[in-house]
Amino acid sequence: MKYTTIPNTDIKVSKINLGTMTFGQQNTEAEGHAQMDYALERGVNFFDTAEMYSIPASKETYGSTEKIIGTWFKKSGKREDVVLATKIAGPNDNFGYMREKIDFSPASLKYALDNSLQRLQTDYVDIYQLHWPERKTNCFGQRGLKIQDDAWEDNIHEVLQTMEGFIKEGKIKHVGLSNENPWGIMRFLEENKYNNLPRIKTIQNPYSLLNRLFENASVEVCMRENVGLLAYSPMAFGVLSGKFLSGEKHPNSRLNLFPQYTRYSSEQSTKAARMYQEIANKHGLNFAQMSLAFVNQQPFVTSTIIGATTMEQLKENIDSINITLSDEVIADINAVHAVIPDPAP
Repeated sequence: MKYTTIPNTDIKVSKINLGTMTFGQQNTEAEGHAQMDYALERGVNFFDTAEMYSIPASKETYGSTEKIIGTWFKKSGKREDVVLATKIAGPNDNFGYMREKIDFSPASLKYALDNSLQRLQTDYVDIYQLHWPERKTNCFGQRGLKIQDDAWEDNIHEVLQTMEGFIKEGKIKHVGLSNENPWGIMRFLEENKYNNLPRIKTIQNPYSLLNRLFENASVEVCMRENVGLLAYSPMAFGVLSGKFLSGEKHPNSRLNLFPQYTRYSSEQSTKAARMYQEIANKHGLNFAQMSLAFVNQQPFVTSTIIGATTMEQLKENIDSINITLSDEVIADINAVHAVIPDPAP
């Protein structure tokens, strides 16, 4: 395994992060425990979860992933071996079952964190993340920003004051963002600079061969301000493994089980994936591992969040850390990107 340090901390984390959103729906508790055992054995010491997991979110499965991680901590006694990140969900009209108000008010932040800690069976989390902004903004591939009717009032100072209280209580160590844009990153950093409130250490955004939008503006912010990217969906729901390109049926795949996630199955995404697969074949590389290696070796990526439903997939994904793509491979990848840029925003 290769390791790095979360920016502006002394926390050493594996370049591969174990994503857990399948635990509790696509994976049973026993399978989740086996994945965590194996990942830790392979040197993966960084796990990511969220209060809303498993995915897709529902009242019936709310908190199921955190509960599975919690029972593993209790059984294994290895909480101190793991750097743990979780998230509080932002506003969504469909999430009323989570708490009275789905916002980032002090009361909501406290309620969500305390319940996550209870499910996780731990006294603290290492990184507590805001899953997406409260304000209206372009996340999850939205285009054409419309903020004229946005009733949001800037409460970022109050959010970070609340987080500061959690840090002083020992409930969290650091604060992170997710699905955030450059304005939001800088606004949070501004509170640290001028008011000495907790500094944002990480941002968890999508980044893959099919979605390199992070490079357009956020990457400059993060590299100049020293904020680490935790890259999620690096395999584009498995599309970048090539398994959907042969015409073979995969009834238990995320794309088949959850057809509402359409961005990775568009005509342009499929066309680009075929072109990237041809690059892997040309250079004698495993397509899935090439896709992950591309993300792993980006200088602005602190850790790549992988997710697997089988142990075979998990092993293959972790093994990507041993691959370094040559300049020739990168040039071929960039040539495809120039023709079909970001088909799955």
